[in-house]
Amino acid sequence: MRQRTSRAVSNVVAVIAGVWVTLAPPVLGAAPETVTNGAPLLGFTAAGAATERGWERQFDGQLQREDLRRWMKTMTAHPHHLGSPFGKEVAEFIATQFRSWGYDTTIEEFQVLFPTPKTRRLEMVAPSTYTARLEEPPLPQDATSGETSEQLPSYNAYSADGDVTGQLVYVNYGIPKDYETLAERGIDVTGRVVIARYGGSWRGIKPKVAAEHGAVGCLIYSDPRDDGYFQGDVYPQGAWRNADGVQRGSVADMPLYPGDPLTPGVGATKDAQRLSLADARTLTRIPVLPISYSDALPLLRALTNGPVAPAAWRGALPLTYHLGPGPATVHLQVASQWDQAPARDIIARLPGTDAPDEWIIRGNHHDAWVCGAEDPISGTVTLLEEARALSELVRAGWHPKRTILFTVWDGEEPGLLGSTEWAETHADELRAKAVAYINTDGNGRGFFGAEGSHTLEKLVNEVARDVIDPERGVSVFERLRAYRLVKGSDEEKREARTRTDLRITALGSGSDYTPFLQHLGIAALNLGYGGESEGGAYHSIYDSFDHYTRFGDPHFDYGIALAQTDGRVLLRLANATVLPFDFTDLADTLGVYVREVQKQADDLRDQTRDRNQQIHDHTLTLVADPTEPYVVPAPKSPVPFFDFAPLQNALARLQNSAQDYQAAMSQAGAHGLTLDRPTSRQLDGLLMQTERKMTSAAGLPRRPWYQHLIYAPGFYTGYGVKTLPGVREAIEERTWAEVDPQVKNVANAIDAVAAQIDRAAAVLRGAAAARPATASAQSN
Repeated sequence: MRQRTSRAVSNVVAVIAGVWVTLAPPVLGAAPETVTNGAPLLGFTAAGAATERGWERQFDGQLQREDLRRWMKTMTAHPHHLGSPFGKEVAEFIATQFRSWGYDTTIEEFQVLFPTPKTRRLEMVAPSTYTARLEEPPLPQDATSGETSEQLPSYNAYSADGDVTGQLVYVNYGIPKDYETLAERGIDVTGRVVIARYGGSWRGIKPKVAAEHGAVGCLIYSDPRDDGYFQGDVYPQGAWRNADGVQRGSVADMPLYPGDPLTPGVGATKDAQRLSLADARTLTRIPVLPISYSDALPLLRALTNGPVAPAAWRGALPLTYHLGPGPATVHLQVASQWDQAPARDIIARLPGTDAPDEWIIRGNHHDAWVCGAEDPISGTVTLLEEARALSELVRAGWHPKRTILFTVWDGEEPGLLGSTEWAETHADELRAKAVAYINTDGNGRGFFGAEGSHTLEKLVNEVARDVIDPERGVSVFERLRAYRLVKGSDEEKREARTRTDLRITALGSGSDYTPFLQHLGIAALNLGYGGESEGGAYHSIYDSFDHYTRFGDPHFDYGIALAQTDGRVLLRLANATVLPFDFTDLADTLGVYVREVQKQADDLRDQTRDRNQQIHDHTLTLVADPTEPYVVPAPKSPVPFFDFAPLQNALARLQNSAQDYQAAMSQAGAHGLTLDRPTSRQLDGLLMQTERKMTSAAGLPRRPWYQHLIYAPGFYTGYGVKTLPGVREAIEERTWAEVDPQVKNVANAIDAVAAQIDRAAAVLRGAAAARPATASAQSN
């Protein structure tokens, strides 16, 4: 990128008040006015923080709502799924914008498996007949809903091909505990077709669990209680899913591995070795089809056999929910065209001046199931506006110390294809150079949401204190704190009152941070706003510009707020003299996780003992209604006592190391320590590798692609996170022999993190011992 020549920057850096800054002129080129009374920033001195905030104010001044609106209208004008003609146009449009702003931009292409539907047929054949419409009708109030020739029909990508007939069984959300409830009622789904409602887990879990229990087919529908008229007025009168709306989506078994099903662990380049379809572990074993609640209604109405569903299982359709099986019997036929498609990733580079081999990566995807205004374009346009605003700062004389990569992924919707293949292709370089990955996806209106690595929690809190909520005029930190005080759980309320920082949520899966965090061990964040924007357009033809500008973020106020948020994270990671990682919040959060798994084991032990006693004493039989079927569950193996001492000892060491690093920073600042640039880079190198220390090359049991031992998507939740997953899931799945080995694995990882932090603290203390305190005068 072209930039004005700025003054030379000194090779000396200093620690003052426990934070780091380059001892450089306070004005770089046409820098904004310096503020001297701002709060300190992690990684900066007070003077450096003031300069940084000046650049952030100039960044804010560049942001324009009209850009977001115009770009959204352009990119949502037609359907743009993976491999579509307009999808290619969108990729080229994005690349053109980056190049016009001066970024070194490439489109990197991968060849990925992307099945598209050839046959979709669902009909009830008994006790009456009904043929499902499987269509979402165009609406005059929605300009792009009528582009039927360009739209993908409603389907579940990576469903097995199949032609099956069977009695229907209603399985609620279709998660493992739902099948336990069915078993107690004597209901077996073997050889039958299950119907599950969306919710309770990621959609791909539903056919996975159904197949494990012997079902031959799976239907997934949106019940109006969760996503329809029970929630509010339906589209187009209101935002919620109407009777014909269908949620498309992938059902690949991504908790095993995301990305191209045929190239696990390696990039799906043209010449990559590929598995056969029969050997691809993430493809479903039974046919799956999503349907609307208008198509589900006749089927569920004819499902009159079996007991009435438990109260918590009942939706909002005008019928009595029975479990079955039958007499409703359905014929389901699904067949796909199993082709490869090009995934086009856009990579735009702004090179760093001081540390070009330290990468700050910012990402969002550009593909959609249909037009995708909310998912993903509301996030894509925010990323573009951040990139444009940074280019204006460069024109004013600013430049990043570290390299910034803007990445816009293709193929996220079918299974994080573009991001995963790029990360796998460049894995070695990313492990060596990537500092952090900052993700967004869809964005709405309301409260700030942050998920991610707890090494970045303090940075996120500092940023949230500096961004103003456009509706309430207070910081987004203060508004989120108020939300947790009023609507949070008891623990969230307690922490909002007593904890300095608001705890960020751990990351499971469901967007493009997954390969960076959970495969490569790169610290990651997923940021956005929501909670007030209504909607039931998700993955339907109605996720459109018209829907979003009525019910999402009509004035793009929160698009600007998100750009301000992401922009500050990028600027601070790129400009801080020492990376703004902190470990006290990490140690505190890991303490929560350790206590949780100990309590989980104790609670499960008590529950198992009590349940087995009830079985032995026949109390379950005595309580059951004798007029209804009831099958006494088999006793379960007692829960042994596990050795959590390695985990507790590792946690104690981490807590000490985090405090020691914080003390070393404060001590260095108190003495005005100077640090040459090679030592500063050495410190950065240690800090950016701390997240890598939380990984294991062996990965998690039965899914080695997931190498992070602290955060992973649950094997039976998909999107939902499991923290300390090897330990937690071994307890949940009652694989007792795995618990203690997994405890040791996690303990070893935490020990390695603590040792890495100790090395960083030693760099500080070594520099203090080697150099006299000479920086005080220079820093003034």
